[in-house]
Amino acid sequence: MTVINIPYGRTHITTEIPDERLAGILESRAHQYEPAAGEEELVAAALANPVASPRLRDLARGRKKIVIITSDHTRPVPTQIMAPLLLAEIRSGNPDADITFLVATGFHRATTEEELKAKFGEQLFRTEKIVVHNCWAKDSLLNAGTLPSGGSLIINKLAMEADLLVAEGFIEPHLFAGFSGGRKS
Repeated sequence: MTVINIPYGRTHITTEIPDERLAGILESRAHQYEPAAGEEELVAAALANPVASPRLRDLARGRKKIVIITSDHTRPVPTQIMAPLLLAEIRSGNPDADITFLVATGFHRATTEEELKAKFGEQLFRTEKIVVHNCWAKDSLLNAGTLPSGGSLIINKLAMEADLLVAEGFIEPHLFAGFSGGRKS
């Protein structure tokens, strides 16, 4: 018998497979990866060196309402690390900007207060404007037009009315939508 530990959430499930039924084990080496710098340094470097775009602080100059779309509780995005750096970058170009985080729940349930605190950290949760999208609250949505499929393109008002719209997160394979994040945000 071979004992296998399968990652599951923040823990793992242990199972035993009879040796005669085991053809092999594919094991990720992600845990052995050594990044060139720490998380904060990598995010700061990315903000300082954007690809095919001006810096975020330059984009923020002269803008009044800035909305940062952020992933919800279903995605393990390190917002506690990225959000303070995003805010600092925006505010270095526009200290008076009205900044709102819009939690992109899509059709997921609302992110709870405890999940928001875990995602943003206690300090940002208390000091920044955070709005959890509700796809059923028609008064918070606008019809932005018709999709090629003929369906309506319904967008959160905060995103539609922003002078600058920023999306943070990551892109990963998605069971139904091809890829999560990116274009979905």
